[in-house]
Amino acid sequence: MSKYLLNKFLYTIDRDAELVERYREDPAGTVAWWELEYANKILNSHEAEASTWLSFEPDERAALAEQDHVRLFELGAHPFLTLTLFIALFERDNTEPLEYQKAYGQRLSHFTLPYPDIST
Repeated sequence: MSKYLLNKFLYTIDRDAELVERYREDPAGTVAWWELEYANKILNSHEAEASTWLSFEPDERAALAEQDHVRLFELGAHPFLTLTLFIALFERDNTEPLEYQKAYGQRLSHFTLPYPDIST
């Protein structure tokens, strides 16, 4: 399992409005495409630099494809990264102020300290 790779996915998708829309419309396809094209690129580095060994575990891939922020948190994804991306994905579907953020928190309310380890 790579918490780094989960967080890298959340970070890079959230920073590009076109990728946010792509992930909203086709989550499984976006995850597969991103894993093939971006998983092994070094963040903030020259294009020629890349690794070769990073890939999602099946449960990580499934949680990303299902856009399941609770499962992502259980797997160690940083909650601030999931929250900012998922606001971009789903806040527009709500009519009340902070409705999505409240629902996001409610779905995580069953967790007690200590929370899952989110260090990378």
